[in-house]
Amino acid sequence: MALFSYVTRWDHGFAPNPFFGVLTLATCKPDIRKKAVVGDWIVGTGSASRKMDGRVIFAMRVTEVSNFDDYWRDPRFQNKKPIVEGSYKLRFGDNIYHRVDRTGPWIQADSRHSKENAVANEINMKRDTGKTDRVLISNDFIYWGDQAPNLTKGLKALHLGHPGHKEHFTKQETDAFIAWVIGQNKRGRIGDPVDWADRYARRWK
Repeated sequence: MALFSYVTRWDHGFAPNPFFGVLTLATCKPDIRKKAVVGDWIVGTGSASRKMDGRVIFAMRVTEVSNFDDYWRDPRFQNKKPIVEGSYKLRFGDNIYHRVDRTGPWIQADSRHSKENAVANEINMKRDTGKTDRVLISNDFIYWGDQAPNLTKGLKALHLGHPGHKEHFTKQETDAFIAWVIGQNKRGRIGDPVDWADRYARRWK
């Protein structure tokens, strides 16, 4: 089992997407999506720019791995396709990539990662799809969002504090994290995305 940690610079409910009972990481963080396997844990800590430094935005245990085409077509995840004129929960859907056939070019749905008027954003599309064709799925997660708790003293190593990710934790650090998650006695979505309350989210009203 591996443990990955990174700073969730933006928390719109897009990456990760914590809605409809399943937490998914389908965009951004291509290095983590490429490496993580079923049973691994991923932790997102808060951004200093959001005054969430040292807090835990979410923790997920990977319970399934898909690819973009299968994720797009899977009936379980149709409600994660974005509706940009819908509620916040619908606007930030992360099920945004597919191909007409599995050897064709990627199609990017109108979404958080596209430009205005549903124009594909080639930069975001290349970052999301260029390194890996993988979507991480979890039905064993805690998403705190704006209710993010502070990391305890023994878990400070989880917070990277800069872009990128960390994955080389000691067994002691990993065991301490798992014990902490189990001790929460919670699962699922607890709060709303941090950025729903700030000026970045208001652009979508």
